[in-house]
Amino acid sequence: MKTRMFFAGSGGQGILLMGQLIAKAAMYEGKEVTFMPSYGPEMRGGTANCTVIVSDSTINCPLINEADVLIVMNQPSLIKFEGMVAAGGKVIINTSLIEARPGRDDIECVEVDANGKAVELGNEKTANMIMLGAIVASTGVVGFDSIDHVLQTVFTGDKARFLPLNEKAVRVYA
Repeated sequence: MKTRMFFAGSGGQGILLMGQLIAKAAMYEGKEVTFMPSYGPEMRGGTANCTVIVSDSTINCPLINEADVLIVMNQPSLIKFEGMVAAGGKVIINTSLIEARPGRDDIECVEVDANGKAVELGNEKTANMIMLGAIVASTGVVGFDSIDHVLQTVFTGDKARFLPLNEKAVRVYA
């Protein structure tokens, strides 16, 4: 099985981190993975997106024309990238920052109040981790145990104090 994922939003929303964590969790599970980041020159506030492909077999090309899953954290990303979702695919949207919904009836829309739930947890910076948990819950592309393992390898040293909150955020939609 191959899952082509496209993550999009603004710089500073943790778009690339979400993609990296999915990719690392898939590698931990022994799957084939590609990760391709792209971001605007402005970094924070500019555009950011990445492509992640997870497969049980060899991936011949890291580029995609269509995504099976589109993860969007802001309205401009939904407008720009909705058309790249394959028929029967899935769009996971951050309803905190996106008022409109996809205009297509051939795709599934998963609504996630990422920023709202992050505020409830006490730190709006965890919105991407809430979205990450929703991705895992709605796609099954990797397991929560693998995400937990990867979080423990990422949040070490000075960042270790952020691990409990991020683990909690990932489980909001579990």
